[in-house]
Amino acid sequence: MRLLRPLAIGLLFPLTLAAQAKPAAPPPNFDAYVASVMKQFEVPGMGIAIVKDGQVVLAKGYGVKRLGSPDKVDADTRFGIASNTKAFTALALGMLVEEGKLEWDAPVVNYLPQFMMWDSWVTRQITVRDILVHNSGLGLGAGDLLWWPPTTYTPPQIMQRLRYIEPATSFRSAYAYDNVLYLVAGQLIQAVSGQSWSDFVTNRIIRPVGMKEATTTHAAAGDAQGNVSGTHAKVDGVVRVIKPFSDPNTDPAGGINAGANDMARWMIAQMDSGRVGDKRLWRQGTTRQQWSVVTPLPTGPAPKELAPYTANFQGYGLGFFLRDYRGQKLVTHTGGLPGYVSLLMMLPNQKVGVVVLTNQESGAAFQAIGLHVLDYYLNAPPFDWLAGYAQRMARVDSMMAAENRATAAARDSVSKPSLPLARYATTYEDAWYGTVTVTLENGGLVMKFDKTPSLVGDMIHWQYDTWLVKWRDRELRADAFVTFTLNEEGKVAGASMKPASPEVDFSFDFQDLDLRPAVKK
Repeated sequence: MRLLRPLAIGLLFPLTLAAQAKPAAPPPNFDAYVASVMKQFEVPGMGIAIVKDGQVVLAKGYGVKRLGSPDKVDADTRFGIASNTKAFTALALGMLVEEGKLEWDAPVVNYLPQFMMWDSWVTRQITVRDILVHNSGLGLGAGDLLWWPPTTYTPPQIMQRLRYIEPATSFRSAYAYDNVLYLVAGQLIQAVSGQSWSDFVTNRIIRPVGMKEATTTHAAAGDAQGNVSGTHAKVDGVVRVIKPFSDPNTDPAGGINAGANDMARWMIAQMDSGRVGDKRLWRQGTTRQQWSVVTPLPTGPAPKELAPYTANFQGYGLGFFLRDYRGQKLVTHTGGLPGYVSLLMMLPNQKVGVVVLTNQESGAAFQAIGLHVLDYYLNAPPFDWLAGYAQRMARVDSMMAAENRATAAARDSVSKPSLPLARYATTYEDAWYGTVTVTLENGGLVMKFDKTPSLVGDMIHWQYDTWLVKWRDRELRADAFVTFTLNEEGKVAGASMKPASPEVDFSFDFQDLDLRPAVKK
């Protein structure tokens, strides 16, 4: 691959996008290809948008909104775009920078004095830019249990509890994806603009861009009366309808719902650096900021089944991942929520963009379609992405199954707990999450996360002082191990947790908990 030239103003195409006469065509036999992907990866419905040279090549729905229903997905059917929301939040901050109300490299505490991290030096140093680029020192998904699954905490309360999360690395030394600092970004937008995150993004970005149907809250995913796709996932090996995520706490990290038509308009505005018709909504410099690497990521060969997707450079900018693909700069992001996953890919030098919205949790499906589209416009050598991702997923599934079998095989099933069950039953407290209660019910232990109503699980003795917690809400797909430790007096001194399988989503950050028996007041 040839290396991309440095990004320059001339690459942002402020003059040419609207001047194109006739839209390009989508890839040949594209509908049939999409149908094959949907069948292979068991995806009930999709919304797909392709743009080229400032025009919409395709904005179309495929399949059904909900299994068991005849309602078809159309170009306006809304899907949760999840973390593709992050680019909107970063852009909102960029607009406030343009207005002189913020500075990218000013400390967050200049605008939110109540914001604190674990380390007081980091609190004074962490900037507006830093809270967008996953380099704060927090571990992967750290703090997500404050909002996921839905909790009774409010956004200000979640932000207040961040000070108790111990970092995994030093500040700015490593990349680890997080969501909670985008919640902070939403609080920052409100403090500086006087508008809620939702109102600011709606009034300043979504409606002016022409996104007529988009909404800005997770709560809208449950609007069964609107043109909204249902949510699906594999539960116990079978794809079925699941509950949508409907908590607004982290809307700035993932709350936008949109369809293919709206996402096509978003990509066109992005690749024209904020110009929509004869109006400029944001400056070219803000696009350059969003599309520039701040936090580098390591590179290496792609999995053998997906060899052409090897990157020579990659990193995270302001709400976007940046990397190369077949010698071109690729601006991209993915998103995932219960029952929804999405992909956005833009090749600015080629003025090409594609968005794939799905109502089933298959990243392989959106990647196979996205890369198929990019290859067509790049006139790349043929590569069967559908077969590649099918092979890759089969290998990943096999590895995860083997790991689960190894965990089960290592279990000493005849071992006994050190103490009578009643002596494990008490209220435990973690500094950043809060309280978790273990009770004795019908001869067995039950764990309840006091701020998370759906995290109620039956504790099955695993071995020694370790239990497997099986959540009663089986849609969570996040069973966990809890291991108790004893002090020199033979009393429970604390407990640690970790996901029971590599298949558990990283936002269940059980491993970050340090549970100690609560001090009676």
